[in-house]
Amino acid sequence: MIIDRDITKYSIFSGENILSALQKIDENKHGVIFAVSEKGVIEGIMTDGDFRRWLMNNPSIDFSKEPVLSVANTTFVSVGENDTPESIRLHFSEKVHILPLVDERGHLVAIAKEKIDDMRSASFVIGETSPVFIIAEIGINHNGQIDVAKKLVDGVVEAGADCAKFQMRDMDALYNNSGKVDDASQDLGSQYTLDILSRSQLSLGQMIEVFDYCKEKGVIPLCTPWDSESLARLEEYGMEAYKVASADLTNHDLLAALAKTHKPIICSTGMSSEEEIIESVVLMRSLGVTFVLLQCNSTYPAPFKDINLNYLDRLHEIGRCSVGYSGHERGIAIPIAAVAKGAKVIEKHITLDKNMEGNDHKVSLLPEEFKAMVTAIRQVEEAMGSNAARTISQGELMNRENLSKSLIINCDLQQGSVIQESMIDIKSPGKGLQPNHKKELIGSIAKHNFLTGDFFYETDLDREVVKARPYTFSRPWGLPVRYHDHADLMKDTNPDFLEFHLSYKDMDDDFRKFITKEYDMGFTVHSPDLFAGDHLLNLASDDPEHRARSLVELQRVINLTREIAPFFKKTTTPLVIASVGGFTKDAFIGIKERDAWYDRIAEQLSKLDEDGTEVIPQTLPPFPWYFGGQLYLNLFVTPDDIVDFCKKYNRRVCFDVSHSKLACTHYGLSFEEFTEKVAPYAAHLHIVDAVGIDGEGVQIDTGDIDFEALAKTLNIASLGVSFIPEIWQGHKNNGEGFWIALQRLEQWFI
Repeated sequence: MIIDRDITKYSIFSGENILSALQKIDENKHGVIFAVSEKGVIEGIMTDGDFRRWLMNNPSIDFSKEPVLSVANTTFVSVGENDTPESIRLHFSEKVHILPLVDERGHLVAIAKEKIDDMRSASFVIGETSPVFIIAEIGINHNGQIDVAKKLVDGVVEAGADCAKFQMRDMDALYNNSGKVDDASQDLGSQYTLDILSRSQLSLGQMIEVFDYCKEKGVIPLCTPWDSESLARLEEYGMEAYKVASADLTNHDLLAALAKTHKPIICSTGMSSEEEIIESVVLMRSLGVTFVLLQCNSTYPAPFKDINLNYLDRLHEIGRCSVGYSGHERGIAIPIAAVAKGAKVIEKHITLDKNMEGNDHKVSLLPEEFKAMVTAIRQVEEAMGSNAARTISQGELMNRENLSKSLIINCDLQQGSVIQESMIDIKSPGKGLQPNHKKELIGSIAKHNFLTGDFFYETDLDREVVKARPYTFSRPWGLPVRYHDHADLMKDTNPDFLEFHLSYKDMDDDFRKFITKEYDMGFTVHSPDLFAGDHLLNLASDDPEHRARSLVELQRVINLTREIAPFFKKTTTPLVIASVGGFTKDAFIGIKERDAWYDRIAEQLSKLDEDGTEVIPQTLPPFPWYFGGQLYLNLFVTPDDIVDFCKKYNRRVCFDVSHSKLACTHYGLSFEEFTEKVAPYAAHLHIVDAVGIDGEGVQIDTGDIDFEALAKTLNIASLGVSFIPEIWQGHKNNGEGFWIALQRLEQWFI
C-alpha cells in the first residue's frame, strides 16, 4: 500500500463537467476520480463502471455540460487520515484498489492505493515496463573544479547515460564540528573525509551552472542533498527528483523533509540492516512518497562476495516498488548482471582519471568504460523479452529453412491416392512440412500429383491450395524467380516481367540452360547480397579491399544482366536492384558519419559500367537478416537520407515497403510520410508486409502495413512504377505465397 498526498490528479470539483472528469481518469490511469466541494470535502466517487452504467441510461446527454456529481456514487467508503496502515488495508477488495483519506471534517487529504505506481518525474519514468534508468554518479569527482564537472557531463552524454548525479553538502550544517578540517579530535577516517570534502565542493552558483549545462546537453541532472539546508537550495532551483545516499536511509528527518517536496526519491540501502530498510519503507509509505530502492554495498571497492544481487528479489518484496543497483565494485559485469536480475535503475560512478585523489575515483568508470556498460545494459534489457509463449524469430525461420528437415515423398504418386507411411522420408532442407506433422500426413489423400523428391507442405494436410491465375493491376507487376523455376511459376498467370533473384552460384552457371527462348515481356535483376567466401556486398566498407571486391562483383551482375537482356524484348534498360551496403556488426554509426559513407557509395557506383542498365539501391531495414544472422544498417534506412542521396547523385531507388516500415517502427517515424517522401524517387517497388522492427517479408495483410493507405499514396507518388510481391519463401508449393499476395493486393492496387 502507498499513501499519495498529491491529490490533484485524483480529484475534481463537484461542479465540473463529466468530460473533464473522464479526462482526469484517463490521465491518472486508476479508473477513478473523487468529486470534492469548493472547500475540499469529498462528495462522491466516479469510476469507469459508474460512467458506463450512467451512460446506458442517459445516451444523449452532453458531457461538457453535465456535472460530475450526476454520475458519481455519493455512498462511498473512506478512511481516516490517521488510520493505521493495517486498518486501511482491510478496506481493499477485489473491486476496491484505491481509497480516499479524509480528515475529521471530511476533506480529501490523500489517496491510499493498493497498487504500487511507477515512479514518475518530469523527465523520466521508472517502472516494470520502463527502460533501465542509468545514473552516472559524478558526485564530487569534479574535485571542486567546474571545468572538470562539465567535462564529466560531456562524458556522461557520450556514454549514453540518462542522468548525471551530483552531491550537495552544507558543511557547517552537516558536521558537528561545522566541517573544520583541522579538528584534531576527529578520528582518522573522519579527518580524511573532511579534508577531501572541503576541497571538493562547488559553490551554489557553480552547481546551478552545471545543472543548467546538463539540461543544455540533454541529460537529466539529479542531486543528493546531505542535509536540509542543501535540500532547500535544490528545491529553490527546481530539482525534479532526489537521490538519498546510503548514509541517510536511517535519517528519518531528512526522508520526511524529502517527502514534503512531493517528488520521487531513489534510495540506496548500503550500510543498512533489513530491519532499518523496513523502518524507512514504512515511513516513506506513510508519508506518501514514491520511491525506488537500490541494492548497494558501501565499500570502495566492494568485494564481489558481499554484493549479493539475489537480495534484489527480497528488496522488491520489502519495498513493493521498483528496485535497482548502485555499485562500487570494479568493472562493469555486476551492473549488467543486476539488469538481468530485474534492476530498473543502475548507478555507477564516473571519472576522468581513476588515479585522482579520493575513494570514489578508484571505483569509478572512465567515460569509455561507462559507455561499454550502457551498451551492454541496453543489449541485456532488449534480450530479456517476456514470459509470453515462445515464437520463432525471422532469423530462426531462415536458419530452420537451411538447417532443419522436411517431409518428402520417395515415389511418384497420383492425385487422389492415399499417402502411406512407407512413402514418406525425412530429409533436409527444412523448406517443407516439418517432421512432427508426419502422423497427420499418413492416411491423407494426395491433393495433386507428386514426383519423387517433392516436398510436402501444410496445404497437403487440410488447407486448400491457392493456385496461380491471371491478375489485373494498373501498374506493371512481376514475379521474383530463379533461373530454374521461372517457367513453371509463370505458366498459369500473366506477369509483365520477371525479377531474377541471383545467388552467387547462379553467377557461375549458364542461364541459357534455363532461359531457352525469347519472351515478349520485361525483366529486372536482383543482385546477390552474399558472394563466395562469405563476402557481403558493401560499397561503403572502410576496408579498400572489401570495397574493391564488392565493385567487381556488382560489375559482374551488370554484365550478366546485359547478357540476359536480349531474351526479354520489352525491357530496354533493365534495372539492377542491389543492397549496396552500409552495415555494421555491433552498433549503428553516428548520424554525422553517414554523409561520408553515402559519398563513398556514390563514388563506387560512379566507377561501374552501367551502360544499358540502371543500378538502383534498395531501401533497407535497420536490422537486416543476412543468412540467419542480424546486422545494423545505417544507409538507405531513413527517408531524408534517401531523398538527399537521390537528389545529390541523380539516382533512383527500389522502394522496399517492408524494409522501410521496419525502419519507421524502429525510429518512430510516420510510414505515410516516409512513403510520400521516398516514393517519387522509386524506379521499382517491392510490396510485402512487415512486423515489428525486424520481421521482414511477411505475407500481405498479416503484419503492420495499412495497404489501403499505402496504395493511395503510391498511386499518386509512384504512378505506373513496377512492383513484385517479395514474399519470403513465396515460391514454395508452386508459388502459393505469391498467389495469396497478388490476390490480396488486387483490391488496392487496381
